[in-house]
Amino acid sequence: MADFTQTTVNKTAVRDLAVPIADVTSLNTLVQSVIADNPFGCIGYTTKAGQTIDGVIRNREHYTGKVNFIDEQTGKRLGTVSLQSPTIAAFEANAAEVLDNAALATAMGATDAVRNGPGETYYAQLKCHDPSGDDYYVTFTRRTVRISSGEDDAIRTAVETWADAVPALA
Repeated sequence: MADFTQTTVNKTAVRDLAVPIADVTSLNTLVQSVIADNPFGCIGYTTKAGQTIDGVIRNREHYTGKVNFIDEQTGKRLGTVSLQSPTIAAFEANAAEVLDNAALATAMGATDAVRNGPGETYYAQLKCHDPSGDDYYVTFTRRTVRISSGEDDAIRTAVETWADAVPALA
């Protein structure tokens, strides 16, 4: 039998945030700033098929909204709807649709529907192309920032130096 031969070294580093990112707008502002400002010095490239790719792009994302159904008289939560959406626009639209859905509230036996902001989760992964040719990922959630697939320790150092200067990532 043939043996597996290691071809790359993939590293992962995680920063746990002292305070969760407040809301989806704050997370999006952070992600957009990385894309626009390119603080890691990533470079664009052209694929073998001739497609031009920017140095930093959104690779993957999803956002989970939570809506609680409450009995207004007792304040008791009667049910919860969880909505995973592929974009922030869909996240907001889907939550609004559930909040305004009287038939769903009635089916839950509730008199009120409210967003559960602290229970919502966000996930946005950026793909970055380092000048060395290494592709790596920086993933943002409400509670963490993760660097993965970077072989070079200088990548971790660059992202860490940037994150140290961003108050929301303390």
